[in-house]
Amino acid sequence: MNASAFTLRIRRTLGLAALSLVTCAALVGHSAPAQAQTRVKMVLNWKYQGPQAWFFIAQDRGYFKAEGLDVEIDQGEGSSAPIAKIAAGAYTAGFGDINAAIDFASRRPAEAPVGVFMIYNTPPFTIAVKANGPIKSPKDLEGRTIGGPANDGALKLFPAFSKVAKFDASKVSISNMAPNLREQMLLRGQVDGIFGFINTVWFSALLVGIDPAKDLRFINYVDHGMDLYSNTLLFSRNFVRDNPKAVEGFIRALNRAVKDVIANPEAGMDAVMKREPLLKRDLERDRLFATLKQEMSHPEIAKIGFGDIDVERMKRAISIVVESNQLPRTPAVEEIFNRSFLPPMADRVMRF
Repeated sequence: MNASAFTLRIRRTLGLAALSLVTCAALVGHSAPAQAQTRVKMVLNWKYQGPQAWFFIAQDRGYFKAEGLDVEIDQGEGSSAPIAKIAAGAYTAGFGDINAAIDFASRRPAEAPVGVFMIYNTPPFTIAVKANGPIKSPKDLEGRTIGGPANDGALKLFPAFSKVAKFDASKVSISNMAPNLREQMLLRGQVDGIFGFINTVWFSALLVGIDPAKDLRFINYVDHGMDLYSNTLLFSRNFVRDNPKAVEGFIRALNRAVKDVIANPEAGMDAVMKREPLLKRDLERDRLFATLKQEMSHPEIAKIGFGDIDVERMKRAISIVVESNQLPRTPAVEEIFNRSFLPPMADRVMRF
């Protein structure tokens, strides 16, 4: 064999070997596990309901996964409950009441979770009473018994409401009960009124045979000067500091899912029913529509986009909560809500 033929054979051999190495590397890369994802354990505001559809859509359609997140979602026990659970380290994130977060931040700022994506931008807090009863104004609550679950957002804000609406909260008896007993206890006269979110009470009343349009009267906090924000996406303060890209990705995925649910509510309901088949689908769909219309469509979002806050409005809300509850300090807006992870406003245009 001459030298040139020998050289050609060596080149071919080396080329085949290189090709084999590339092929093996590709196969190994294909079969190797994906890069570890950032784990996020999240607690909801309440048991599974229609107005949580976007969380499930983001999970089922892989939006969280595409952002490098492994998200676990648990049911909740009330809108104020996620704050303490996140602060204690039991959860990374939660869907809970920003006003409870203000209270917590005033007392324990280093541990308080921070809001990052405002979802309920219109206050839903209410006290429901019988339409044919004697309670027609906040002042009429004096001498009465009002009930609600211990972690209910409206109950937690009751001292603040009494200051703003100018009645004596010390003359009102508070009764705690399980969430599923709230409307029945009102119907039976065991309490004179019940705390809750207006849509929660409205649709839960329908479930037990009460016509809320005819049988109930609602004393809404917002009608008496409490223009507060409500439920927001919250994250652990330490997680926000250590995992900013994960927080940004979570919001991006959730924002995308909210748009999906608005565009196709039935797909959202499929995701809800998948988790709790015993729910009444029609009622939960109506609850979803009511929440979109009444709790998520504040006029300000035309200027600031969905998910953001108006800083001056938040300052006023913080002042109301701090002054009414006689809290030890007034947190800055930046302590309560971090807007730096929001997608561009053009991506947060919602048409409810």
